[in-house]
Amino acid sequence: MAEPREESDEIFQESSDHASASEAEQGPDGRKKRMFSKELRCMMYGFGDDQNPYTETVDLLEDLVLDFITDTTLKAMEVGRPGRVQVEDIIFLIRKDSRKLSRVKDLLMMNEELKKARKAFDEANY
Repeated sequence: MAEPREESDEIFQESSDHASASEAEQGPDGRKKRMFSKELRCMMYGFGDDQNPYTETVDLLEDLVLDFITDTTLKAMEVGRPGRVQVEDIIFLIRKDSRKLSRVKDLLMMNEELKKARKAFDEANY
């Protein structure tokens, strides 16, 4: 009879260890700091979700996005110059995913257009 209790104590110990690890990621108010909640809510609404989606769903999506960004950044740091991420490294990593590659190219072209527009606007002011 003592064995199942010891086993449940081990499970409890593991779960409490996990809880203390996740507490380290929390802010001073005891909650996890969320960086993209507002943007994700807007994107979810734009893709057909409710205007006020469940907080749990937004948090899950944010966790997935942060995992993707972290993994991609770490891989990019291994591909290019050590400790440095460049656009070419990201492009190299996604070269086989045509949807991501075309989106990155679109965003880079838009960024260049915005830079040119800002420069022309600043020159017009002087």
